[in-house]
Amino acid sequence: MTNLDSIVALAKRRGFIYPGSEIYGGITGFWDYGPLGTELKKNIKQEWWRSMVQMRDDVVGLDAAIIMNPKVWEASGHTKAFADPLVECKVCHKRFRADRKQDMQEHAAMHDKQEWTEPKQFNLLTEVYLGVTEPKEKAYLRGEITQGVFVNFKNVVDSTRVKIPFGIAQIGKAFRNEITPGNFTFRSREFEQMELEYFVKPGDDKWFEYWKNERMKWYKSLGMDHLRFRDHEEHERAHYAKFATDIEYEAPFGWSEFEGIHHRGDYDLKNHKLTYEDFTPWVIETSGGVDRAALFFLLEAYAQEEKRVVLRLHPRLAPMKVAVFPLVANKEDIMAKAKTVHDGLKAKYMTAWDDRGNIGKRYLAQDEAGTPWCVTVDYQTLEDDTVTIRDRDTMKQDRVNTSKLVEFIDGRLA
Repeated sequence: MTNLDSIVALAKRRGFIYPGSEIYGGITGFWDYGPLGTELKKNIKQEWWRSMVQMRDDVVGLDAAIIMNPKVWEASGHTKAFADPLVECKVCHKRFRADRKQDMQEHAAMHDKQEWTEPKQFNLLTEVYLGVTEPKEKAYLRGEITQGVFVNFKNVVDSTRVKIPFGIAQIGKAFRNEITPGNFTFRSREFEQMELEYFVKPGDDKWFEYWKNERMKWYKSLGMDHLRFRDHEEHERAHYAKFATDIEYEAPFGWSEFEGIHHRGDYDLKNHKLTYEDFTPWVIETSGGVDRAALFFLLEAYAQEEKRVVLRLHPRLAPMKVAVFPLVANKEDIMAKAKTVHDGLKAKYMTAWDDRGNIGKRYLAQDEAGTPWCVTVDYQTLEDDTVTIRDRDTMKQDRVNTSKLVEFIDGRLA
């Protein structure tokens, strides 16, 4: 199993993920994505959108505002029920979630004598204040992106031709005032979600199993293994859930949830007083974390081999699809030809350029970044217009005409 420290080090070294506001000492629970991390997240979201919206006739998209009328959160139950149990160490006044016993036990071992306060409910919604005069209006950064779909349910039905069963998909930021952020980006205070709310007739329960299987298949199709379903016990379920299942990944810190499939019943639409024709639909939700998925794809792809570190990311997720190398940097004709090849490829793919050092070191650098293919322009290229293309995983090299490069790469991406 990949060590989390290895991923943290790689993420910063290669520009996947940086600590937020690092030059000022950082800020707990917030992370910045570098050049490669930005591309990885974008690719995850594009693949999700293609699968959940583009390739389906029964799902449409939405992009709702991050801040909504506070009445939304009252109607949804979040101002009362969206809370975690909080305890405080009486010795050092550090706070913990009372339902995370292992964290509390590890902390208690640091003190000769340990005393805790009684658990208190701690609301996770992050407050913001709007307006230019006092008193300012209190609102909230959304704690989940789901409610933006529900408050726009009537708008979507009225402005499109959707018919039950249908879904509304959304990708966006959410914020939670987490008590104990940790495990790198796994538990953060700012994160991104990709969600589907699928509306069905009351009693039509087959969709819960359908979406469980669809979501599991999607992750596996992109190379993630070490997955399992875990059903929620009744006492674990969110206040809106009739029943729920998590997709969990076997991370270095244990089996960890990164997507939930929830049967929300008619809870939300009923609370917002919304109906479809003459009934209130039930809702099946798939809710996945973009940041958690990115972390787990990195963990799954990472391999430390005898002579190299390699990220075997699925090619469709890889930040850079191809890298172009001139064999030597001091030959104008080779450099010019390499630039032409590079410019032709970057019109279609994210393409890296590297003319530093020897070819072997360049290969190793791209392996570590997860780039599936490296193209080398050499002396033979000037004679017959062919290049060497090297595969990241097998390290096999093929000779391909430059006019066939796109066809070669597209065939493997498909």
